[in-house]
Amino acid sequence: MSEHKQGHSRRDFLLKTITLAPAMAVGSAAMGALVTPAVASAAETPAAAHQARDYQPTWFTAEEFVFITAAVARLIPSDERGPGALEAGVPEFIDRQMNTPYATGSNWYMQGPFHPEVPKELGYQLPLVPQQIYRLGIADADAWSKKQYGKVFAELNGEQQDVLLGSFETGSAEFSQLPAKTFFSYLLQNTREGFFSDPIHGGNQGMVGWKLIGFPGARADFMDWVERGERYPFPSVDIRGARA
Repeated sequence: MSEHKQGHSRRDFLLKTITLAPAMAVGSAAMGALVTPAVASAAETPAAAHQARDYQPTWFTAEEFVFITAAVARLIPSDERGPGALEAGVPEFIDRQMNTPYATGSNWYMQGPFHPEVPKELGYQLPLVPQQIYRLGIADADAWSKKQYGKVFAELNGEQQDVLLGSFETGSAEFSQLPAKTFFSYLLQNTREGFFSDPIHGGNQGMVGWKLIGFPGARADFMDWVERGERYPFPSVDIRGARA
């Protein structure tokens, strides 16, 4: 896949998406100047090993949750710089999101008409909310996996999983119930959000995403450090007040 193809490190992926981190983390639009100049040096410091807490899904079925767990582990894998999406608890984050108004499309206009063939610049054009996108998308992804390799996605090796994720991203995989690209875009976006969100939402456990990029989190005041181009020297703090 274009963003995650073999040879691209997790650090490269994170640096491409890092400007999203402040908004996802604490909902502020004024923190990008602090994070961006320091990200290169921050990412060079290896993070300590971390293991996500045990979690049983409340919305996904066991089979669906196995897919989510396998997929996010390939989208942001652990490496020598620190934990990845699996260790950060991203599967828990996504499952918990499925029980929110976001997942049911409560704030979406869903009356139609729907025109999936129009350019994406005109906005979302499917009669599906995130819960449906995940349920149908995982079923189609596993069906496509069986067609290609004779096994469901989670049973494949890492290289095969990367190939399939690439086909989802480009839309070359033939899904029967929704476009593969639509499913992949939600999976990737929610994986990013889970890795960089405040831990109160279930992901970024141990603040491993924030540690990787040197992001201070929900500290009340760090404006003295904005635009210095230096790594923030104090530990991250989450909404509850816990320190990394």
